Amino acid sequence: MNTPVSVENVVKRFGSGETAVVALDHLSLNIEEGDFTAIMGASGSGKSTLLHLMAGLTHPDEGRVLVLGKALSALSDRKLTHFRREQIGLIFQSFNLIPTLTAAENVALPLRLAGEREATIRERVDEMLHKLNIERRATHRPDALSGGEQQRVAIGRALVTRPAVVLADEPTGNLDSSNSIAICRLLRDLNETEGVSIVLVTHEPSVGMYARDAVFIRDGQLCHRAAIADMKDAAELANLYQTLLAAPASP
Repeated sequence: MNTPVSVENVVKRFGSGETAVVALDHLSLNIEEGDFTAIMGASGSGKSTLLHLMAGLTHPDEGRVLVLGKALSALSDRKLTHFRREQIGLIFQSFNLIPTLTAAENVALPLRLAGEREATIRERVDEMLHKLNIERRATHRPDALSGGEQQRVAIGRALVTRPAVVLADEPTGNLDSSNSIAICRLLRDLNETEGVSIVLVTHEPSVGMYARDAVFIRDGQLCHRAAIADMKDAAELANLYQTLLAAPASP
């Protein structure tokens, strides 16, 4: 089995000297091909920092992050930008859509930046909008779309290049419960049907239940990894989460 993402003994600090904050403390983690992994932890635990390292949006102070065997910190800014655009799909809590572009144009943007042929762009965008069940909204701009529809467009933009891995940072944070469930189901279905590896940061057990496994981060360290299939329901995952948070800190 391939390992699209490998995090090797990374350390990430913010600040310097006595005021430095260690966000990640010698953390290692592998994401295998076809994984759907939820990263869970309290606010400030380092989970979003870990996701940003996987995306190459920031670099570790020690250790390294490999995506498809490439060490991200060894790539030039230009090569990293191209590599990220082609191989890493990014989904954020804020949808980050361009307000002057339609839904279809937002989804098409990564392909246009990559210089794809117009016929390929039309085919890929039509296919993605159909999969996301928003083809009827193709010509609407973001201000005419609901929050759930905007997040679907953002997901389409992340997936249209057919990346090896999708990284999602609290993708349901700005959605109501109904749209949150719909987005979680959509991500799970895409993982199962397309085989894309997904890493999802969340603090909500109800969202984590849609993943295949959960990784728990505490004080910048990986403290536990659990198979979601072994969980009876979100309440059991929530209990495990609270137990891990309440456990005494290791010396």
